[in-house]
This record gives sequence, structure tokens and C-alpha cells, in this order.
Amino acid sequence: MNLQQERIDSLCMELGLKGLPNEYADLCQIAAKEEWSYIDFLEKTLKKEAESKELRKIEMLKKMAGFPIVKTLEEYDFEFAQGVPKKQLEELSKLTFISEKENIIFLGASGVGKTHLAIALGNLATQAGIKTRFISAADLAVNLENSQKEGRYKQVMQGFIVPRLLIIDEIGYLPLTRGQADHFFQIIAKRYETGSTILTSNLNLGQWDKAFAKDSILTAAMLDRILHHVHVIAIRGESYRLKETKKAGIVRGKS
Repeated sequence: MNLQQERIDSLCMELGLKGLPNEYADLCQIAAKEEWSYIDFLEKTLKKEAESKELRKIEMLKKMAGFPIVKTLEEYDFEFAQGVPKKQLEELSKLTFISEKENIIFLGASGVGKTHLAIALGNLATQAGIKTRFISAADLAVNLENSQKEGRYKQVMQGFIVPRLLIIDEIGYLPLTRGQADHFFQIIAKRYETGSTILTSNLNLGQWDKAFAKDSILTAAMLDRILHHVHVIAIRGESYRLKETKKAGIVRGKS
């Protein structure tokens, strides 16, 4: 029996059926107990392999997305934050904004949950089999800048253009140089009406030129593309992290 299992495992590996080695023994027992026909056994076995393949695909997409941590909409405290329309987020969670190639902008002070919501939508996208990429604005700019020096610019650029959903976090936390701002603009311009982008920022839209080398013309051209098909969600309130710190008694009041 062990030799036969080894032969079956070897055949599964040869055929790329990575899920079956962990499933077929249990399926054989159930088949014998419930007296499945050969055709029923074959169907259920192949179905198990298909389910396993889909799970592996989702895990790979989640890994490739580069989320710093996995967040869900269910974990978000809608009662704490102000200006977060729960119904709108539930509608966005259906991911039709991706098929429509629409963008989302989350605005608000640090700690109100912008990144949480962005990751939650990105996580849902990976579960739906949608290629997603997460990166901070600063890291995006540095990656493109370095890749240009190393002669890998087109390759790295494609890595940000190809995903159907790109999440760019923390616009405005660190100002970009003129060269970095140009690289950022190229990403937005090349993704225009070809993919969806979620952006988070602590600056209101009228202040975005501060993040992009104080270049009002470049910023206006970029916003023109982003805002053509967009959902803007402004979140108000103090930092959720600060709230938790206060609960712990580490700080008092707003100080």
C-alpha cells in the first residue's frame, strides 16, 4: 500500500496535482463508506483538486500583493471614525469599482483607518482572484528611482501598471523630489482607465502639490486623471491608535 501511495503521489506531482496527495486517502474512505460510483469518485476528486488550486492561487496573490498586515472590513470600527459611509464601503466591497476601472481616495489624519480600509478592499480583491499590489508612496518613488539607475525601469514600472488594483498608501507623509514626482505621475498616467487605484493621504486634495515637489501643474494633471472616475472618502476624528493608548493610561486627554 505504501508503494502504491508513493506511485500515486509521484503521478500527482508529475501532473501538477498538488492538492490530491493530501486529499485522496480521505476521499477513498468516504467513497467506500457511501458507495460512490467510479464516475462520482472521479468528479469529487477533481473538484477537490480545483478547490485546492484556487486556494493556492489566492494565497499566492495575497503574498504578491505585499500587504504589511491583512485587514478586513468586519474589523473596522465604523462607530469610531466619522465620515466613513458604511453602506458605500459595503457597495465598494462588491469590487465593481475594479471592473469599472474606478479609483478610490481615502483622506484623513493619521490613525483614522485609511490604510485599514484600503487593505481590506485589496484583500477582498485577492480573494476574488484579482491581481493586487500594495506599496507606500515613498517606496513606490524610491523603487522607480533606483530601477532607473540600475537599468530596470521598464520592468519595475510594469510591476505597478499590470495589477488590476494598485494601492498607494501614505501620500503626503514624505515629500517627493521632482524626479520622484515625475515617476509617480508616469504610474498614474499609464494606469489611467486601464486599472483601478486606491490612494490614501493625510492631505486634502488642494494640498497634494506639497507632496509632489510643489509642482502644481504636475499635480493638477495627475489629479485630473485620478478624479475622472473616483470615490472620495474623507474620514474625520482623532487617531484610533491614540485612542487605544489613552485606554491604556499612557497619555491623558489630547496631550
